[in-house]
Amino acid sequence: MAVPEAVAGLAAIPGVRTASQLKQPGLETPAAAGSLPVVPVLAELLPGGELRRGSTVSVSGSTALVLGLLAEATQQGSWAAVAGMPELGVTAAAELGVDLDRFALVPEPGAELVAVVSALIDGFDLVVLGPAAARGVQPQLGRRLAGRVRNRGAVLLAMGVWPGADLELRVSNRKWRGLTEDGFGHLKYRDVVVSSRGRGAAARPHTVALQLPGPGGAAAAGSLPARSGLSEVAG
Repeated sequence: MAVPEAVAGLAAIPGVRTASQLKQPGLETPAAAGSLPVVPVLAELLPGGELRRGSTVSVSGSTALVLGLLAEATQQGSWAAVAGMPELGVTAAAELGVDLDRFALVPEPGAELVAVVSALIDGFDLVVLGPAAARGVQPQLGRRLAGRVRNRGAVLLAMGVWPGADLELRVSNRKWRGLTEDGFGHLKYRDVVVSSRGRGAAARPHTVALQLPGPGGAAAAGSLPARSGLSEVAG
């Protein structure tokens, strides 16, 4: 699909605005709101307890954490888009609390990645960039996209390392719970440890234990994982 057609398709989604529309007098720009909410259990990881508009966030080690960060904002009316993650399942997104009515997927941006991501930044509150796409972003391009994010008041969540990210979130110590020592039972939830560090107010490293996904699907407060259980299954 050509870039103009892709942008036109995105602009046709109710509530999504293009860059030119954002510039029209009388329309409130996304930057006016200042920040986007997250579920309370994730608030400890973020400066001020929310996702600051205009910021870039690097997330390593867990697709579930990225989806968890989208949940509260979409439930409160914000729009989110994911580019470059063809394996992402909408069922998992819904279980983690994402409002699918305000959730768009661009599984394969292809050679027009920069144009597609730029269009998403112009029209969506939260934009997620998949790991393969994020790995291919050079520092100069990363700075250019980060500048666009700041100007539009969006939030960019990159799966993996992102040059000059305002905040870095890393997931480790993943262990599923619910199986007995002999391997029987059902997986109920996953214990993880999430560390955050960044610039400015986020300069001091912070670590939080979570259940991600929790017993009900959404993120929940956790505790340090024990030695038993199924370990290091990413997702």
